[in-house]
Amino acid sequence: MASLNVGNLGEYLREQRRQAQLSLRQLADAAGVSNPYLSQIERGLRKPSADILQQLAKALRISAETLYVQAGILDERDRDEVETRAVILADPSINERQKQVLLQVYESFRKENALDEPAVPDVPAVPADEMPSKTD
Repeated sequence: MASLNVGNLGEYLREQRRQAQLSLRQLADAAGVSNPYLSQIERGLRKPSADILQQLAKALRISAETLYVQAGILDERDRDEVETRAVILADPSINERQKQVLLQVYESFRKENALDEPAVPDVPAVPADEMPSKTD
């Protein structure tokens, strides 16, 4: 597990809060944390727990995984999937039901494609007439 990158997390949270057009107090209330505590997180002075990050993500309507990546809790190898989910959840042009349906479709495609991936690399077939015979 990577160490917490609190400074970048705070900057990211502040930017997300501003994009959501929420004051510090509004986000603190929505996430169930104190105003001073949220301010300290945004300034990089506090390391929030995964539970607090989840509450903040819910209040900001972004994925908790996005905040976990920013905080260094989640490896970046899954970043593309996390970012795709975050973009879907942050899109103001679709409603919450549509977002959930879109995420379900996205997840079903990912599962389907994972099942279709061959366990071994594809090896081109050799035509029968080019196969060596047992007498060669």
